[in-house]
Amino acid sequence: MNIFTEQFKKQADEVVARYETKRASLLEILHLVMETYGYVSVEAEEAVADYLKLPPMDVHEVVTFYTLYYRQPKAKTRFNVCRTLSCSLAGSDRLIKHFEEKLGIKAGQKSADGKCGLQAVECLGACEMAPMLQVNDDEYVGGLTKERIDELIKKYMTS
Repeated sequence: MNIFTEQFKKQADEVVARYETKRASLLEILHLVMETYGYVSVEAEEAVADYLKLPPMDVHEVVTFYTLYYRQPKAKTRFNVCRTLSCSLAGSDRLIKHFEEKLGIKAGQKSADGKCGLQAVECLGACEMAPMLQVNDDEYVGGLTKERIDELIKKYMTS
């Protein structure tokens, strides 16, 4: 699959034009891939590397380092639980286990029907509200508890 359709290339060219070097646009180009195709496949990594004249490994390292880039189609509802220091000290490991028990999947997996996914992610940038959760790409929940998790699962898994 050629991801660089005429329209996609035009959008990518607009992104690259805002940067001093092509390499500097990599994160934003990958974000454009995510917006357009829903995830960054290996083929997309290679196409981006070719477009930006970068070694494919450089693109792959970025995609695998940042948890915001999905490497397979996303679940409809994604629960991203912060696992870094402040959240870990506030019990995020215990809360991830609670999610796993309630959803029947492990962190890093999505349900067979694709309705929900669970990720243990790096810092969500709200340590003062630890433990912290991001639902999909736009809702943030701080002060997470088992009771709040149960409410969120009910809210998102029954709608």
